[in-house]
Amino acid sequence: MLTDTACKNAHKGDKAKLGKAFKLSDDKGLYLHVMPGIKGWSKYWRLKYRIGGTEKLLALGKYPDVTLDQARQRREEARKQLADGIDPSENKKAVKASRLALAENSFEIIAREWGQKKVDNWDDKNNRSKRMLERNIFPWLGGKPITDILPKDILACLRRIEDRGTIETAHRTLQICGQVFRYAVSTGRVDRDITPDLRGALPVAKGEHFAAITEPKQVAELLRAIDSYQGSFTALCALKFAPLVFVRPGELRTGEWQHIHLEAKEWRYFVSKTAVQHIVPLSSQAIKILEELQPLTGHGRYVFPSERTPRGDRCMSENTINAALKRLGYGKDVMTGHGFRAMARTILDEVLGVRVDFIEHQLAHAVRDPNGRAYNRTAHLKERHAMMQTWADYLDGLKAGAVVLPFRTTA
Repeated sequence: MLTDTACKNAHKGDKAKLGKAFKLSDDKGLYLHVMPGIKGWSKYWRLKYRIGGTEKLLALGKYPDVTLDQARQRREEARKQLADGIDPSENKKAVKASRLALAENSFEIIAREWGQKKVDNWDDKNNRSKRMLERNIFPWLGGKPITDILPKDILACLRRIEDRGTIETAHRTLQICGQVFRYAVSTGRVDRDITPDLRGALPVAKGEHFAAITEPKQVAELLRAIDSYQGSFTALCALKFAPLVFVRPGELRTGEWQHIHLEAKEWRYFVSKTAVQHIVPLSSQAIKILEELQPLTGHGRYVFPSERTPRGDRCMSENTINAALKRLGYGKDVMTGHGFRAMARTILDEVLGVRVDFIEHQLAHAVRDPNGRAYNRTAHLKERHAMMQTWADYLDGLKAGAVVLPFRTTA
């Protein structure tokens, strides 16, 4: 019978000097197959057995990953199967096939298949649906067969999100899980969508409120604070650019250079939230910021890339703007990146007296004409160009200490 020392030093013995494969026998059909290779010697456990008059071999693993004691245990398990009339090799193949079938039916495999077929921009590293699943569901349920997942399993994942204080995200994650389950139903992997069983299990999600500064005097103080920001140049440019264009934070940080048209003074891109093509007229102040930033980030994909990816193939983090505002003394209960939209919406209407439909178009809201038809992206484009330049000039005036216009009052 073999010893662990004999197994360990097998490639140093007399048989190894011949440079050919050889066997070291143990007991009851178990042996160590020692084989030479380009990277050195390899050692594999094999079990020789007979069933139905036919001699067969069963692989039991590689030494030293599988120790001598473990190989003997596996040999005894195989011998018990033989005693019951079971062929160990065929049983091993069946178990492997079963595991593969379970893996193909796992929640993560099905979810990623659903994403590839049903979700726009799924391959984008920053796709929101994919990130929610990868962060909140896959670590706990990803490898589990979808047929074995119970409502309580999903709820446990949602409770973890809830404990972080993000009820909106918990509801959104549940919706995504429901879409994955319905896809699994349509492809014959599961009988029904179990997510409706969780209706009412989560607290009601209140309408999300983004803190914003809308008083002109406070806006002036904020703009001066932004100019004094001591962080990275990219973050500083994003902070200066945000109030000038007042787009959604996600649209700002994922803005791509290929969509910026400096000569036309326009930024054109697709708004996934409202499924519309959008045009942002760029003021001379916005153009200046982009021209200063272009030598630094213009070689990459994103206008405002992540500082952790010098090549520019990953966009700025969703927390960068809010974190920068916090460093300036503006916590999320006072001002947020999304708050620049409310700032512009309020002041353009109530102070500068701009037509509301111009503003709504610029906010990429679903604006319709008197006949119920959606305006196209070029509607009032000339007027919006003028509005955006007026807005940028107004902000410069506030920052410089110009006389603040009072809010207009209605009779």
